[in-house]
Amino acid sequence: MLHLISLSDWPSAFIEEVLTLGDDAKKNPGNYLNAMRRKTLMMIFEKPSLRTRISFETGMSQMGGHAIFYDTSTSPLGAGKESVEDTVKTVSRYVDMIMARLFEHSKVEEMAKFATVPVINALTNFSHPCQVLADLMTIREKKGRLKGLTLAYLGDSNNNVTHSLLYGCTKMEMNIRVGCPAGDQFMPHKKVFSEAVRISKKAGTEVKITHDPIEAVQGADVVYTDSWMSYHIPAHELNERVRIFTPFQVNAKRRKQAAKDALFMNCLPALRGYEQTADVIDGPQSVVFDEAENRLHVQKAVMIKLMEKSGRK
Repeated sequence: MLHLISLSDWPSAFIEEVLTLGDDAKKNPGNYLNAMRRKTLMMIFEKPSLRTRISFETGMSQMGGHAIFYDTSTSPLGAGKESVEDTVKTVSRYVDMIMARLFEHSKVEEMAKFATVPVINALTNFSHPCQVLADLMTIREKKGRLKGLTLAYLGDSNNNVTHSLLYGCTKMEMNIRVGCPAGDQFMPHKKVFSEAVRISKKAGTEVKITHDPIEAVQGADVVYTDSWMSYHIPAHELNERVRIFTPFQVNAKRRKQAAKDALFMNCLPALRGYEQTADVIDGPQSVVFDEAENRLHVQKAVMIKLMEKSGRK
């Protein structure tokens, strides 16, 4: 059974297929009006959501399917009355796919282990593959290619988006530079970085971590940042994290150090004046809302491909 748990699990050629299908779903939505006819997606949520819930639910509706929202805070799963194993074994008898937005990555891995339908990781603290597929689709849409481009990520790098970018960029033969403060708590997981380096060596591309924001962003084709305060970080840490991350803020100065036509990306939500300034995120080279829109299209492609591979088309 093929799932989407991490981009590390998917071959480069399959990622390419999904991106191409996402492009077509965007350009020719009428061709997919019945792609999910009589299909049901269960959406399991532990974390708050705007883009994830609306894009998946809309995608299913536009393709003739149905999505069920399942809030763990009001469920036996969330109350500790029912195990992950029993939950997914049960709902696999009812639905055609399971999507989950969770805190612990081990939970979505457990879901994939016991489910008899495809499981989609719609975000964990460790990985965010759907977002990065949308990012790759957006970059290719704007730049005409992925291979050989350089993406610079600035800010908190011990997070789901950075991990998925490391896998996604290297698999699509892009260079990626991560600029972040020193310290394991701010840097990508060592296992992820090592795997990204291994993939990049085969492709002859660059993967680099630097604690110098100028070195990270110099000449980059894409400049990417994310929130300094992920959902699992306590609010009392805000002032200290702002102090630590301010040198990595994407502002007009940093923007000018990148390539002249560099795209600016943020997976959203964003706080102006923190990880980026308003003139950058609201400027002409910002594609943050294109990224958000492309969640809808590329996730349609993910669901179609997983249904095909599962034999449930």
